[in-house]
Amino acid sequence: MKELQDGITHLLPEVVKAEIEPESCPTWLRRPGRIECAGMWQTVSAIYGALTGLVLPEQAPSRERRSLDVLLTYEDGRRQILEVDERQHFTAARALTLESYPADVELGFDAGQWLARSRALAGREPGGGFGKPKPPLFPGQGGRHRQRAFRDALADLLPPVHGWLPTIRISDTEVITITCAPDPVSSLWVLLGERGVPASHFRL
Repeated sequence: MKELQDGITHLLPEVVKAEIEPESCPTWLRRPGRIECAGMWQTVSAIYGALTGLVLPEQAPSRERRSLDVLLTYEDGRRQILEVDERQHFTAARALTLESYPADVELGFDAGQWLARSRALAGREPGGGFGKPKPPLFPGQGGRHRQRAFRDALADLLPPVHGWLPTIRISDTEVITITCAPDPVSSLWVLLGERGVPASHFRL
């Protein structure tokens, strides 16, 4: 899994003019509660309730921590999250979150494709540690799947609220296509352009 992420991270310096921070996270996404979710609180709460049947606390538990695959800071100061989604990110829980997004939400990926694959793989979620309980927010079997889907939703919905560019997602199959291409740098350049990275942020 880490190899997929590294396959993209190693190409990024040749593609975008940006500071590249792997395994990092903005403060407002580490333990987001009602304040950090701001205008998305109702949507986020509804998604959590649909996933768990529980009420989302207004302040996240202190043990909640996370990191993202890559944070990009462009020369003009604008910032953007880039995530590489492996097989375990496409689940019934993820389909539920995607179905709950507001129609006008800004995204740096094709939500329809992510939803279709999540629906196709629903019921075939990886077992073992991939689905273990993750209390207190995601107790019970399959908790990790629900936690992962919820965190993906937070990373999609909150950046525009905080003035960040829409989160980019690249699937595992897309990573393989890019890294196996005759010119991986050009291949990633094209994909990021399609995902909405402004032309001024690319290396020529």
